[in-house]
Amino acid sequence: MTAKLFSPIKFRDLECQNRVVVAPMCQYSAIDGVANDWHLMHLGHLSLGGAGLLICEATGVSADGRITPGCLGLYNDEQETALKRVIDFCHEVGSAHFAVQLAHAGRKASTSVPWLGGGKALSGEDGAWPTIAPSAVPFTEGWHVPAAMNRADMDRVRDDFVAATKRCDRMGVDLIELHAAHGYLLCEFLSPIANHRDDEYGGSLENRMRFPLEVFKAVREAWPDGKPLGVRISATDWDLPGITIDESVVLSRALKDLGCDFIDCSTGGNSPNRPPVGTGEQGYQVTFARQIRAEAEIPTMAVGKILEAGFAESVVVDGDADMVALARGMLQDPRWAWHAAAELGAEAPYPPQYARSKP
Repeated sequence: MTAKLFSPIKFRDLECQNRVVVAPMCQYSAIDGVANDWHLMHLGHLSLGGAGLLICEATGVSADGRITPGCLGLYNDEQETALKRVIDFCHEVGSAHFAVQLAHAGRKASTSVPWLGGGKALSGEDGAWPTIAPSAVPFTEGWHVPAAMNRADMDRVRDDFVAATKRCDRMGVDLIELHAAHGYLLCEFLSPIANHRDDEYGGSLENRMRFPLEVFKAVREAWPDGKPLGVRISATDWDLPGITIDESVVLSRALKDLGCDFIDCSTGGNSPNRPPVGTGEQGYQVTFARQIRAEAEIPTMAVGKILEAGFAESVVVDGDADMVALARGMLQDPRWAWHAAAELGAEAPYPPQYARSKP
């Protein structure tokens, strides 16, 4: 009997060969949002490493939605053409299905790339741009004060997500994940830490969910019915008065009712404080994937410091999550799925050029 981690899983018309996922990882290497040879190399070699699904980095649906000047975008034809080249290559040489994570960074946009003073707001001379958010509340001291969004801003952002979704379909993307985690725009609406509104988009959980659900609904309607659509959320902000896991269960149920296929369970991001507990432990966020899976009755993806094959297998076998995503672990070992399969006595796909390396 094969390891459950290496059993197939199907969402709508898409079947992944196994439950190993390459999580989206920002590369901060685009020029004006345009993918280049770095992305071709980075995503190309990850696509042939045996994972069932490869999720491209957070991709801005508008220029002001990028986290940094080096982030990918999908809001013009040049960006679409360049990213399609990468996707076509991954489909040609790799075995993983290709997904894109669509995002808007909200008040955490207009920051510097990590190796150029990351985690700091850009200055005017460095090309800073205006930011938007649910409320005019900066992320932390020294960051830009965002403009509080009005209805026209919400309509524009919703339409930008839809336009990027249509580009994804034209490019041959297999699956979309909406980024509603890590303190970016959709996550900001969900969290009382960032959302101080007193209208129908703030206050109660029902109100705070309203705009993210509007965006999801519009994207689901624009995305082919046979193609899966999931959402990455921050299941908890760790700090009060932020998002709680019980609220995330309610959100997940609402997303499921609108046609969401899975919830990718991360945490944190609205508070500048790091999660205070558990971050030294492998799989410290798995418990949230388990609760959402059980209580919202929706498939989940576990992510967060998952490194060992045996641990990843236990996550799936024990019913904590349906898929396991690795980020830094894949950067350290792009052939993680091959090595995990060998350890668990399972099979993972190899390109014929590399088949003779198989243990």
